[in-house]
Amino acid sequence: MSDTTITTTSGSSRNLLGALSALGVVFIWAAWLTSTRHGFGTALTTLDLSLLRYGVPAIVLAPVWLRTGLWPKNTPKLPLVLMVLGCGAFFFQIVALGMHHTPAAAAGVLLPGAMPFFVALIGMAVLGERPDNARKLGMAAILAGGLILLAGSLTGHALSWVSYVVLPLGATCFAIYTHAFKHSGLNAFEGGALISIWSMIINLALLPFFGTGFFDVPMGEIGLQVLTQGVLSGLGTMILYGYAVRTLGGTQAAAYTAITPVAAAFAGAWILGEPVGLLIIAAAFVTGAGVLLSTGILSRKKA
Repeated sequence: MSDTTITTTSGSSRNLLGALSALGVVFIWAAWLTSTRHGFGTALTTLDLSLLRYGVPAIVLAPVWLRTGLWPKNTPKLPLVLMVLGCGAFFFQIVALGMHHTPAAAAGVLLPGAMPFFVALIGMAVLGERPDNARKLGMAAILAGGLILLAGSLTGHALSWVSYVVLPLGATCFAIYTHAFKHSGLNAFEGGALISIWSMIINLALLPFFGTGFFDVPMGEIGLQVLTQGVLSGLGTMILYGYAVRTLGGTQAAAYTAITPVAAAFAGAWILGEPVGLLIIAAAFVTGAGVLLSTGILSRKKA
């Protein structure tokens, strides 16, 4: 076998692993949405879930934040603050409030499905970015997905105003985090470690005031949430998505997130028994297509 053949085979294998990693991120996000909804049906509080979500990676990544320090000297302070606010404990509480009132299928559209829309809006309004026609079409499709959901709520599948206000607010927070991380100078492990440790500190400070339901929940349920909140969502997405970006490039890796709303819709129906009507399915697919276009993967000029 020639060196060229070996190199090509190796490249194909890496691309396959990158694609599988990106798909893994999609299914972890869908599982996270479903698990969070399930957790609300137990004695666990949103603070308990947040402690698991950020506590596990804070402990595992302790060598990283111990090396950088809680306030790295060479890191701009505003981006770090925005990262913690946009993807940390504050973000989790906003999302939890919205998901208390929203089925997993609809949450998949209004939260991860809407994130690229707000990333693009902030890029245009604050950073002067100018998306091409394909990305504009993607933003329009994401907005159309939300309007389809609104039509569904007016014809029997009722969603409260909380779903349409709070979850997009959470998506906006995550969009702010996305831009802040790009300007922080931190790598994925450093950013994840700092967000996790600061969020754990915030959660522990709030614990005496809000209490905990850990002692009223079976260990099996806590173990399930440790797995989905801490290990999969907290650690898994960072590692898998980082590998996908290295092997596929940022644009192609991000394109796989278009599947998240669809995966969340069917996961909610399969695991939680949530009703999924035609409008919910249509909204999930339209939003997924919008996310795909908004990444720029079909654009002539790649991002």
